[in-house]
Amino acid sequence: MKKFREYEPNQGMLMPVYLGDWVPAGHEIHVIGALLDQLDLSKIEGAYPGGGQPAYHPRMMVKILFYAYRLGVRSSRQIERMLYENIPMRVLSGNQQPDHWTVNQFRRRHQEALGELFRQTVSLAMKAGLVDLKHVAGDGTKLKANASKHNAMSYRRMEEAERRISEEIDAYFKEADAVDEAEDREMGDRSGYELPPHLRDARKRLEVIRKAKAELEAEAKVAEVARQTKLKKEGRKPRKDPEAARPKAQAQRNFTDPDSRVMKRSRDFIQGYNGQVAVDATHQIIVAADLTNLAPDAPHLPKMVDQVRENCGRDPDEMSFDAGYYSRENLELLRTRHVEAFIPPERISHMHWRTSDPPRGRIPKSLDEKGRMMRKLRTKRGKARYRLRETTVEPVIGQITWNRNLRQLPRRGLQAAKTAWLFECALHNLLKIAGAIRAGTALPA
Repeated sequence: MKKFREYEPNQGMLMPVYLGDWVPAGHEIHVIGALLDQLDLSKIEGAYPGGGQPAYHPRMMVKILFYAYRLGVRSSRQIERMLYENIPMRVLSGNQQPDHWTVNQFRRRHQEALGELFRQTVSLAMKAGLVDLKHVAGDGTKLKANASKHNAMSYRRMEEAERRISEEIDAYFKEADAVDEAEDREMGDRSGYELPPHLRDARKRLEVIRKAKAELEAEAKVAEVARQTKLKKEGRKPRKDPEAARPKAQAQRNFTDPDSRVMKRSRDFIQGYNGQVAVDATHQIIVAADLTNLAPDAPHLPKMVDQVRENCGRDPDEMSFDAGYYSRENLELLRTRHVEAFIPPERISHMHWRTSDPPRGRIPKSLDEKGRMMRKLRTKRGKARYRLRETTVEPVIGQITWNRNLRQLPRRGLQAAKTAWLFECALHNLLKIAGAIRAGTALPA
């Protein structure tokens, strides 16, 4: 039996019309479609053993997802509607119209494989000569989770709620034990010990609260073990503090998406994740990407550096990050990898870099590591190299979150949210490659 439905441009047409003629020859879908044809989808295709009703072809499904996301559309119902009303989408689908359930199930079933396409787009960009690794700029952005920050509870409130609900349930059972036989007979076949509706829900709430409370306690123990290990490595004698292994009173867990965290943005707080990207300065190609529920940026730098080497085959010559990534450990890591660092030790406005005068004379011997970095960034060369961040990574984040309408991650859970972010980064790279090919600045990959 057929493994996939027939996927031909002329399917369903009474006349031998070529669907590609429905859009102009210079339309971006011709280049995007050709690039997507080069991706290895064997992991997705291998999930369909054959037999039964033929599935829609995975390559067609991937194409319509990429193009819908390119237009800022992520709703499966809106994608279904576009397959009828949007001409480029009809061309990419071969005039097939999978319904919204099929689109959503495909995306859900293959979310991990779709996220893994990101690395393939980096390889395509390198083959097209769009990555030189002379300068790579990194940054992070806080992305809203598919959950409300108001549906979260602190550890202190969990303890209070657990105690209150437990007392409420215990009081009910004590009262039930005191019911006499006459009232028990009036209840007929029922035992008289069924929980009333409000207490049934209370028991469910209690289970959820206890589970979240246990997760916070487990995290606190892991953090304490890591702290003790770090102290030992530094040659300091660790002190045992029983309270250190307990969660802080303000530690929170969200009940809609337990993996998400409350994070501070420039002007507000959100329930979300921290999306990270490292971007090559030549053509704004993302060469490393990740998403975590860790709010600080500094701990992400080592993984970004490792991923650049893994995806591109070598370390970049230079890397720039904002002040949130500054730490002695990060500078030492870049130094051992022979990567020149441009990371300010403190937050400084863009205007300051433009108006401050460059230093003169020799480097004072009394300057510490922070002072030396600040001095380097004030030099003419240092300003020029650090300023690349403004035209490299910052526009990329803006293109993904604003131009393509990524206001909120569509999936819940860390792994699902991460694969969704990687898919967005893969789309960004494909659009950059397609734009360079159409502009004649790169050969087809």
